[in-house]
Amino acid sequence: MSGVKKIVLLGLLISQALVLSIIESWIPIPMPVPGVKLGLANIITVTVIVFFGFREALTVMTIKCVLSSIFGGGGWMLFLFSFSGGLLSTVVMSGLYKAGRDKFSIIGISIAGAISHNIGQLLVAAFFMQDLAVAFFLPLLLVSGCIMGFFVGVISSFLINALKNTKLY
Repeated sequence: MSGVKKIVLLGLLISQALVLSIIESWIPIPMPVPGVKLGLANIITVTVIVFFGFREALTVMTIKCVLSSIFGGGGWMLFLFSFSGGLLSTVVMSGLYKAGRDKFSIIGISIAGAISHNIGQLLVAAFFMQDLAVAFFLPLLLVSGCIMGFFVGVISSFLINALKNTKLY
């Protein structure tokens, strides 16, 4: 793939991740745990991991986090929570995909990513609060991570299969 084509495709994927992140911020989630989200932008992260790899997925996730914190108005705290979860999630999903794409389905990789994202955010919350009391939320976040990771994985699988048929990648 030529450098220009790669940059254009990654730019499009960044914009899609940003749009999904903004749309997600408009959807109210009736959960008693702060920070529970759908994780729609992870559809793009999983897709980038499959077609491009870890470095590009990390770049897309980082730019999405920066732009969504600017447009979302949450400032640097929103960035830290988003980036910490996204970083851990991207590392875990990339590792699982690279180590065992024949052992793990995209759905399984997505579930692991969602759980990792929640754990990354809890670690940042514990650091800033200087208290491990946030671990109280872990069971609910693990359940929500499994549920949302499943749905994100299903959508990602459909997207990846559709994109493979286009021969763009």
